[in-house]
Amino acid sequence: MLHVHGDLLTIDLEAREWSTENVDDVLEAYVGGRGVGTRLVHDRVPFDADPLGPENSLVFATGPMQTSRMSFTGRTSLTGVSPLTDGLLSSNAGGFLSRNLAGTGHAAVEITGASDELLAVHVTDDGVTFEEIPELEGAVVSETCDTIEERHGLGPDHVACIGPAGENEVRFASVMTTEKRAFGRGGLGAVLGAKNCKAVTFAGESTHDVSIPDVQMDVHREAAQSDHVMKRQGTTSMTDFANQVGALPTRYFSERSFEGAEGINGDRVEEKKYETATCSACAFACKLPTRDEASGIETEGPEYETVMAFGSNCGVDDVVDVMRSNEQCDEYGMDTISCGDVVAAYLDSEDAFGHVDLIEDVVEDIARREEVGDLLAEGIDRCHEDLGVENWSVKGMEFPAHDGRHLNGQGLGFATSNRGADHMYATFYSREYPLVGKDDALPPEGLDETKANLLVEHENARAFEDCGVVCRFSRDFLTRERYEQLFDADYDDLLAVGDRVVTLERHFNNRRGFDRDDDVLPYELPNFETARGDYYETRGWSQDGTVPAERISILP
Repeated sequence: MLHVHGDLLTIDLEAREWSTENVDDVLEAYVGGRGVGTRLVHDRVPFDADPLGPENSLVFATGPMQTSRMSFTGRTSLTGVSPLTDGLLSSNAGGFLSRNLAGTGHAAVEITGASDELLAVHVTDDGVTFEEIPELEGAVVSETCDTIEERHGLGPDHVACIGPAGENEVRFASVMTTEKRAFGRGGLGAVLGAKNCKAVTFAGESTHDVSIPDVQMDVHREAAQSDHVMKRQGTTSMTDFANQVGALPTRYFSERSFEGAEGINGDRVEEKKYETATCSACAFACKLPTRDEASGIETEGPEYETVMAFGSNCGVDDVVDVMRSNEQCDEYGMDTISCGDVVAAYLDSEDAFGHVDLIEDVVEDIARREEVGDLLAEGIDRCHEDLGVENWSVKGMEFPAHDGRHLNGQGLGFATSNRGADHMYATFYSREYPLVGKDDALPPEGLDETKANLLVEHENARAFEDCGVVCRFSRDFLTRERYEQLFDADYDDLLAVGDRVVTLERHFNNRRGFDRDDDVLPYELPNFETARGDYYETRGWSQDGTVPAERISILP
């Protein structure tokens, strides 16, 4: 089976030392990306580690597809223990970092320990250097990137860094790369902040040769020739449709459609788009550089989830206001979904939906942990009682769009996901809107054994994509047959890799106290209990939501 090549580079921030080791057995069994990161964190981080303590590690990992010329491969994986969910979590980001990481010659880079001074860590194919940067304390992302470029000649595509939110250990702080792209969900930016590491850079010319079949160019050609609506509107092309079917969370989840959707939909975003943008090696070019001439606001996005979180869920009906919130989150280094939802919870508690000036102030307060922002920085699960609002989270993670009260299989997926309420963990919504052909479509309402079984397959497939590392938007271009050609393996064997990843995540979380009682929702779904049991049975897990010891003992 095709897999990434290279060694593991371990960087100890406390000792300011680095070392390499052979992890070929892990690479062969887990391919790359999320799989490699999950296996390493599972085995090397104590099960009782404090997510914000020095024993937690962050693992940057690339995959075999980052040595290809194929579209949909400009992504990098990051894995650690989440301060938001308290469980093992992987996030991945687009942009241009992935091939610079591959250029260092390392398959994975592990950041461990904690520094007593604010650091930038520079990784090249010649080694690692440590730079004290106390003058960048509190700097926003663009300032950090500008400083690194001035001093080292490394553009934002070489940089993974945090903003003030990460330094202040906001539990949904992001690690930002290429300045505007985010390792967004789960708060891994707070982990880097707790380690007193402002930035990690990657540069080198030691990419390992990996033989990628010629089908890569067929995928690339079709991506270039496609007239997909996402090339014009990104994911915001979903806004009107989700609104029409009742899957667009509104006013802190109290409603499922928004009368102001026309002011924040894909057409409005497309009107503000001023150029084409993409990720490394990708001809699909679905990114959204946007600018509002009247206000001077310039950002990348917002994407659909941000339109929901800072738009409909906050009662905001002007795309320019959503753009402003999007840019704030990028500069401060925060996940737009969690941040927008937390702001919506605060607006609900204050009866202040649509108050855009208040939103702007609260976002800054969260990033700097000032006034009410110090409470909100903890996330909805930890602050909802103080606010007097419902707890709209799963395992501590705030909800995205694609409302499970309409898309019931996606709702089940929110509950079972090891990451919590994350739509990208299984992307089951694609079958229920549907965004797939009629033969693969399912009715949105209801839960049964078929949906539970297919949810397992979806989770395994998405996990393998993250090992690859391959973008979710490759769905219309990468068929099962093409996956088999690219990775030189039967598709069932690829799904088996994904299953191992999901099972390791669950086992790590079980050892931290997670079980069936955590696979829950803040709303009721028909036949949920039975479907959840069917899901466990299909996975070969116990009905209490835990992984049997014998399942772990046979994993490579």
